Amino acid sequence: MSWTEKLEQLKELFTEMEQALIAYSGGVDSTLVAKIAYDVLGDRALAVTAVSPSLLPEELEDAKIQAATIGISHKIVQTQEMDNPNYTSNPVNRCYFCKSELHDTLKPLALELGYPYVVDGVNADDLHDYRPGIQAAKERGARSPLAEIGVTKAEVRQISQQLGLPWWDKPAQPCLSSRFPYGEEITIAKLQRVGRAEIYLRNLGWQNLRVRCEGDTARIELSPDKIKDFVMTTDLPTLVAAFQTWGFIYVTLDLEGYRSGKLNQVLPEVALRK
Repeated sequence: MSWTEKLEQLKELFTEMEQALIAYSGGVDSTLVAKIAYDVLGDRALAVTAVSPSLLPEELEDAKIQAATIGISHKIVQTQEMDNPNYTSNPVNRCYFCKSELHDTLKPLALELGYPYVVDGVNADDLHDYRPGIQAAKERGARSPLAEIGVTKAEVRQISQQLGLPWWDKPAQPCLSSRFPYGEEITIAKLQRVGRAEIYLRNLGWQNLRVRCEGDTARIELSPDKIKDFVMTTDLPTLVAAFQTWGFIYVTLDLEGYRSGKLNQVLPEVALRK
């Protein structure tokens, strides 16, 4: 099925829904869902962004700008996953508790405002990755239009580009809690430390990156083809000094480079299939 056929199917899906509340993070996936929902439903579509310490303030600002550009109504709510020890202890199914909190917040809001459906930005590729949060969303009745129609991540970007969305190539930006190895406790201070470090690197011009936190060590991941340029052009002593002011003692560079879901490689294969 071509991307144009999938786009038409997405439009038909929203036509059938008549009203929808979109779990909108500002990432390329949920933003495409918000765009299509608004094009079909107009004021009967609402984008809702959940704010917590695991979301970079810059990501929230991007979400606001993108929603305004689309034209969709945009609401911000607070979630309290940091109050749940099942989340902050950072087990392998941490995302389950994150999405449980999200949808336990969005579902009552949707019912209160008269929206029969809560939809998210899960795409077809996500179904083949270790994403325990998907189960939490399903248990609460959320729908995933992109996954239902079979839209892959590459097609999300292709459709976004064809629709003229300037952020079609925006790097993926999962919550900051994904920067910590499973079992390492997550705290607000640690999230802020990682967030400042990534913002610092972005301000230097590096975009597709992660700063993984392991205890007092920051491990910088960049696209493999950017590693040489980074070492040659970055003022490393100044960078290290900045990271140390945020509480890191050691600053390292991952020579393998950035790879999505890298911290999942420690999980047994059987766990990844669940």
